[in-house]
Amino acid sequence: MEQQKIELTERFRKFLVSLDIIFHVVAALLLLIACGFILYYGMLNILHPSRDSILHLVNDVLLSLIILELLWTIIRFLKKQKFILGPFLAIGMIAAVRRILLIEAQTSFMEHVPVEKLYEMGLSAVVIIILMAAYYLSVKAQKLEQ
Repeated sequence: MEQQKIELTERFRKFLVSLDIIFHVVAALLLLIACGFILYYGMLNILHPSRDSILHLVNDVLLSLIILELLWTIIRFLKKQKFILGPFLAIGMIAAVRRILLIEAQTSFMEHVPVEKLYEMGLSAVVIIILMAAYYLSVKAQKLEQ
């Protein structure tokens, strides 16, 4: 009786692990498709250059970099490699830079820049510095671990 419980539990665990792997593969494929569409629209921005389209191009490229970093995290999971914090910190830094560029693009057409936008840009810069320090510490910790 006890052996049957253990066997049933093990089968259920294997089923859940298989389901988890399938969902990760589907998520990776969807991320690739999304990245493809973003880069396609970025290429369209190159064909019709303007100040606004170039800003959209930079925004799209940075968004695709975020998606590709997420994709690498999924690939590491599927290869059963050890979890590392670096890609998530890189995603945070890219997202903060992207936000600064977006705010700058929005305010470049304004005659008077609202002070809230300046605070938001400053906060994003502080976030970048904190994430860079965290990345430095994580690299140091990995070296000490080895």
